Amino acid sequence: MQTTSSRLIQVLFVAVFLAAASWLFGMSLTQQAAAQERLVQTTVPLGLPTDTWEYYVPRHNPLTPEKIELGRQLFFDQRLSADGTVACASCHKPELAFADGKAVAEGIAGRRGPRNSPSVLNVIYNNSNFWDGRSETLEEQAIQPLINPLEMGEQTHAAIVARLQRLPEYVSAFQTVFRGALTIERIGQALAAYERTLVSGAAPIDHYLAGDTNALDEAAKRGLALFRGKARCSRCHAFSEQRAFFSNFDYVNTGVATNHSNFEKMTRALYEAAEGPEMKTLVDKLSQEEGGHELGRITITYNILDLGAFRIPSLRNVALTAPYFHDGSAATLADVVRFYNAGGKDNLNREWDLHPLGLTEEEQIDLIAFLHSLTGKIPDAGKLAAK
Repeated sequence: MQTTSSRLIQVLFVAVFLAAASWLFGMSLTQQAAAQERLVQTTVPLGLPTDTWEYYVPRHNPLTPEKIELGRQLFFDQRLSADGTVACASCHKPELAFADGKAVAEGIAGRRGPRNSPSVLNVIYNNSNFWDGRSETLEEQAIQPLINPLEMGEQTHAAIVARLQRLPEYVSAFQTVFRGALTIERIGQALAAYERTLVSGAAPIDHYLAGDTNALDEAAKRGLALFRGKARCSRCHAFSEQRAFFSNFDYVNTGVATNHSNFEKMTRALYEAAEGPEMKTLVDKLSQEEGGHELGRITITYNILDLGAFRIPSLRNVALTAPYFHDGSAATLADVVRFYNAGGKDNLNREWDLHPLGLTEEEQIDLIAFLHSLTGKIPDAGKLAAK
């Protein structure tokens, strides 16, 4: 992992980033120079890759303090929802490691979605977003919950823009940050900019891998050996110096989708289609039926290998983000470990590499101790916007 000196590296964006941004926003040379002075510097926490951090900030959406602050205000503002009761932070609470502690997300009027709210910590490193990976960028992801009827509940993005345009403070802020009008695309850019600052590292495991042999207790050290060996966790929750996220960000079917009674019937129907020309039509049809949300990644790729497959989440801060799995069906880390110790849940498309592990009770306790060592420093959310 990182050395002590590398954690102090300051990431500074270069002028070519500004050139790309100026083309997009039509900035004058004077404005470019002023903006260049305001580009954000950040200290990447111990354990995260310092030399690739800036790679994950898109050139078309460079970070400035003003944009990050605007995104923070939007993140905590319930006025983005249809009835003024739900903000992004309602499902991503700073005090819960930017998750919500609920089995599935709850939106306006107490409406419950089908999936668990993942933490947004370290989302800057994601290669796609949502449990099924349907959004490739944070800018795209940020504006989708706004018009989800089970989440923030507005019918159209245009309605959200119209509502915010009636608020002088937002009209002024968008003009200052983007030198242009308030638009849904710029709302997404501001939210994404704020979320990219929510990085968490410097966990006990990071100190241990950096050379502090006392950073883990003996149980956690035994758990690390199990994680890499007998428990086979690192096959999916991989970590290395440059990909230190405890996930390979792939999508796998571990059998959690079989919790829904309709999943087996949908699976048989899709296997009978055998990736024929009717596959896409059938997937789209089944996705609208009871339990269709459990089809997973196949609704995006239409590939039978993605049936019931969901994103492999990062395990950083996992001890803080119960309950677990995409449907929130595992209440504790002990439940998760027992699930995988049994080899997941069998179904036609279960990941081939899963099988019973034979971990003893003591080994399961040690593995959980190691998972607690992945809890890092949670970034300060800043001053919350007034409700």
